[in-house]
Amino acid sequence: MRTAPDDVAEVIRAELRLMDPRARVSREVAGRLLDPEFVEVGASGRRWTYEQMLAALPEMSGSTEDGPRYEPSHMTGVVLAPGVVHLTYETTIAGRRARRSSLWRRGDGEAGWRMYYHQATPVPTGTDQGVAG
Repeated sequence: MRTAPDDVAEVIRAELRLMDPRARVSREVAGRLLDPEFVEVGASGRRWTYEQMLAALPEMSGSTEDGPRYEPSHMTGVVLAPGVVHLTYETTIAGRRARRSSLWRRGDGEAGWRMYYHQATPVPTGTDQGVAG
């Protein structure tokens, strides 16, 4: 029997996988991790759809092995309903910090966990560390 902590742990692994440059440059891998109804509001304020994100992801920050990589911290998750997990955390990449929120939903069959919604909010320089506030 699945438990809420198991679901949260699986989603955290999937979220971290999306930060891996090898996943970011692979349309196949990223496509399995993003829900077909995926929407993101990025730190820039831009709204991204599933297809737009899959097309742009290989060129975005964190997509090369030898370039800057996302450094996540303070990652926590909560099960909102059966098959729905909400993650919150902070990232740093190339000196820029952002607070992030992701909604994941579990698909039927082999679909597994997929990111349904993601939002990133820039953290102003000089702001205290941590996700509170």
